[in-house]
Amino acid sequence: MGNLKLKGKDILKLGYPNNQSVNVALEVMKRNFATKNIHYVKSLLKEILIHPEQFEKDLTFGQIAETLLSSKKTEKRMLNPLRADFQIFGNNISEEAKNQLYTALKLPVSVQGALMPDAHSGYGLPIGGVLAVENAVIPYGVGMDIGCRMSLSILDTPVSYLNGARDKYEKALAEHTKFGMYETHKSHIGHEIFERDTFDMIPVLRRLKGKAIKQMGSSGGGNHFVEFGEVEITEEDEQIGLPKGKYLGILSHSGSRGLGAEIAQYYSRVAVEQCPLPKEAQQFAWLDLSTHLGLEYWTAMNLAGDYASACHDDIHRRLVKAVGGRVKARIENHHNFAWKEIHNGKEVIVHRKGATPANENELGMIPGSMTAKGFIVRGKGNPDSLNSASHGAGRAHSRGECRSLFTQNDIKKELKLKDVTLMGGNTEEAPMAYKNIHEVMNAQSELVDILGTFQPRIVRMDR
Repeated sequence: MGNLKLKGKDILKLGYPNNQSVNVALEVMKRNFATKNIHYVKSLLKEILIHPEQFEKDLTFGQIAETLLSSKKTEKRMLNPLRADFQIFGNNISEEAKNQLYTALKLPVSVQGALMPDAHSGYGLPIGGVLAVENAVIPYGVGMDIGCRMSLSILDTPVSYLNGARDKYEKALAEHTKFGMYETHKSHIGHEIFERDTFDMIPVLRRLKGKAIKQMGSSGGGNHFVEFGEVEITEEDEQIGLPKGKYLGILSHSGSRGLGAEIAQYYSRVAVEQCPLPKEAQQFAWLDLSTHLGLEYWTAMNLAGDYASACHDDIHRRLVKAVGGRVKARIENHHNFAWKEIHNGKEVIVHRKGATPANENELGMIPGSMTAKGFIVRGKGNPDSLNSASHGAGRAHSRGECRSLFTQNDIKKELKLKDVTLMGGNTEEAPMAYKNIHEVMNAQSELVDILGTFQPRIVRMDR
């Protein structure tokens, strides 16, 4: 904890009430001012005591101010007997996924929900679940991989190069992409995100900054990928700005790496302590956005989202540099996130856990599988889905089922049939593990318009 010789009795002498505020003040000051002079620390504490309302939104001192201003006890929250309004899109959705949404809809903060056609069960909110709540954020409603996203770069390179110079593109993926927990790039270029003072204001972020720098430009394991493929623009859109036709594209799917995972774990644990719920709803514990901890998580979540985007920028930069060509258009969208939005005339917090934002005219990319086409889409802003769409085809089989159902030979046959080269990958991500992307797209024709497709050709995944 450093050299600060601050004790509880010192804080009581300043006039602090003999309650939780003393412990909180002690922890915050030792964590953030371990090397500072004790008189300076006491003067800060005195100032917070005199005007706690002025420090409520401060990321360093907010927690102290909050305990001074509030004497509310942590009471167990009960679920509502009735569910909030919801809509389910698509038919091929498990009862387990539906029941997870139904539980979430009974939270006292819930306003509206929806289930996308790729939905399947997850931790807390199901994958493909969308939930709007009032003035609160649910860490497990956002998910473990905060800000996970799709990013598509469309290049001016002739698409025929994918076959004519396949070795070159395979080599670029082998040398310039990194996957899983242990692979990292040897060198990095500076990025503005690491200059942000947010890293220094929140202790959990300060601890994770080194790991975030090391993992920059890398991708996660599981269903994360980087691939070269054929883009076909079938409907012209001024935001994309390209005529109909075929193009060479780079598509990546990954998130905020260890940074996002550790933020999620820490604040999920804190939320459960702050917000006791019945056993079946414990994973929906929320943080009130009027509190210091709610503000802290919101700030950390947004940083993790920006970091995930920065990783994709770095992946695409490295690959374009390796294979040549110029980026003519870029389409990027994220999921596993919470947004402040207006629905039915009031501000709500919309959680999209494995769901693509599909506001009116918003572009997005919905992938199929390692062999199936993905779709470039434009949102319709459908209020029944809370302006959302699916984030992929969705799993038809769990990872455990895939290990017993499919073999590497099954995957090889499918790859050969679709003329796809796979680097890495395993049976858990077999093309057959996923629902039929065409059925999923048909089930959300009210949610998005299709502007084009992406057919994978060379796919790199974790081994």
